[in-house]
Amino acid sequence: MGFGENLQTIRKKNHLSQEGLAEMLGVSRQAVSKWELGEGYPEVDKLLLLSKKLDVSLDSLLGEENETTVSEEDKSSSTIRIISPHEGVIIHAAKVMRSQQYKGGKNSPKFALFASDGKELSPWGTQNTFLAWYRNLEDVTRELSEIQAALDAGAASYALQYSVKCKQNLFRTIED
Repeated sequence: MGFGENLQTIRKKNHLSQEGLAEMLGVSRQAVSKWELGEGYPEVDKLLLLSKKLDVSLDSLLGEENETTVSEEDKSSSTIRIISPHEGVIIHAAKVMRSQQYKGGKNSPKFALFASDGKELSPWGTQNTFLAWYRNLEDVTRELSEIQAALDAGAASYALQYSVKCKQNLFRTIED
């Protein structure tokens, strides 16, 4: 499922109308309708607000993230400790994935990186942990390649290198 279908499903599970969700986010009902029809995406700040208000992870909302399994040889048991210095996160990851491109402002990051330990903790699958923000597809793709190379080399841990430090500014995520 893509973002629009995920949003509609989650909205309905929360017993919200399009109008109710729009009011909660400070947008028009037409904006919510367009998102659900796949005719657009909310800006990063609205995605974060959606995640918080609906109590779901960003990757649950985005749905069709491009997954990169950390180890192609042994998917079930290989993990690597990933350190995200900007976000203060350390996770033993079995799977790392990037988001779809966010449509934010000029100074907003365009991609996010998530990781999972591979353990199923909920009916919706594994719980993914937000790792970092990225300026562009090239940087997040390079990061994924470096993580794979570190694992292939037998490294026990990897510190993210290409992420950008961000801050919240009036419901928007912008580069710091």
